Amino acid sequence: MGEIFIGTEAVANGVVTRHELSRWYRPLYPNVHTLRGQALTLHDRTVGAWLWSKREGIVTGVAASALHGAEWVDADSPIELIFNCTRPPSGVVTRHERIADDEFSRAGRLPTATPARTAFDLGRYLPRGKAIERMDALMRATPFSNEEVLLLAKRYRGARGVRRLRDALPLVDGGAASPQETRLRLLFIDAGLPRPTTQIPIFDHDGRLLRTVDMGWEDFMVAAEYDGDQHRTDRPQYVKDLRVLPMLERLGWIIVRVIKEDRRREVIQRAWDAMVSRGWRPN
Repeated sequence: MGEIFIGTEAVANGVVTRHELSRWYRPLYPNVHTLRGQALTLHDRTVGAWLWSKREGIVTGVAASALHGAEWVDADSPIELIFNCTRPPSGVVTRHERIADDEFSRAGRLPTATPARTAFDLGRYLPRGKAIERMDALMRATPFSNEEVLLLAKRYRGARGVRRLRDALPLVDGGAASPQETRLRLLFIDAGLPRPTTQIPIFDHDGRLLRTVDMGWEDFMVAAEYDGDQHRTDRPQYVKDLRVLPMLERLGWIIVRVIKEDRRREVIQRAWDAMVSRGWRPN
């Protein structure tokens, strides 16, 4: 066996002996086993957590967002289950909460919160920035409507974290192509700049697409680009950027390029100065 399984069931069904179970397999969670030395994915751990719950838990939170296709999820992220247990094993978070039949379905064999319910839980339990990052990634993978999430907030009025969710939800944008882009967008918003539009296509005078920039302010022809690690490791992309960005500037765009090492204050100042130079005036 190379999968995740319940130890006592496998022994009872004659799939493995107790000796084989102890020799060749290791416990992932209590009574849930996997092959020794096997590298585990987030999906493996999610299956294991569900089996540990005696197949009763409903996957939500970050693990559910990954099941819906959201990217940039760490393999060691906690597995969140809607399940009544006060002492879950390490790596599993349980919440004894209500969930209606229309708030979950199955992702494969795993009962999983719908995208709207997943967003409802992400926005309530994660800190603001991280919640928006995770909801951005979920929205990018599986679009959901804010109205659906707000209906859940109304259904569970008074539930923990609903006010935090209501504050974060309007800032969700599925156009963010990485967590770093989410952080950059929030940096601009929190600094008092207008909310930038994400994934802006820029065309040349002949109507050919030159570039889709990460975010910006079209009316002012100011754009911001986050240069991630791929710009350092992907040589063709780096060369393409060197050629395209001057073309955008010749069309009249100001490009604010941002790298991980930049100081937040300097990034804000560059964007602020660019916007003011194009006629924007802060309130």
